[in-house]
Amino acid sequence: MFSQTVEYALRAMATLASHPDNQFCPAPRIAEVAQIPASYLSKVLKHLVDAGLLRGQRGPGGGFMLRRPASEISIWDVVEAVDPIRRIKTCPLDLGAHKTNLCPLHRKLDNVLADMEKAFKEATLSEMMNQPGYPQPLCDFVNSTPAPAVEGRTPLA
Repeated sequence: MFSQTVEYALRAMATLASHPDNQFCPAPRIAEVAQIPASYLSKVLKHLVDAGLLRGQRGPGGGFMLRRPASEISIWDVVEAVDPIRRIKTCPLDLGAHKTNLCPLHRKLDNVLADMEKAFKEATLSEMMNQPGYPQPLCDFVNSTPAPAVEGRTPLA
């Protein structure tokens, strides 16, 4: 249902939401934790920076961090930044008889998209990270002992 880009963006954002506040996380560490190919990650991070969700800094001690608290970033914000969901406004078959009155099939599909949009706008990154009774995203990394300090790598915990 979702593109690989959306999946990777959500993983990257979950990684950064788990990272200590006010500290940059290097892209190689994000790639490692979120299990995203580094070349693909750079494209995803660019979209997230351009959308105002992340702040990036080059050089030693640089990397990426959330621009706002995770409680202020909706899942919708992330999806829209990398691969917007397109609602059905007119007949996809370009049938003149339908014009802007969608047939029952496309009206139902658009209603589902509207429900999904509403749910994603109401769900925040922090809620995704802290659901009691469910494992935390990326829990093998987030809840593990931090890796020893390696040049160019910042431990998550």
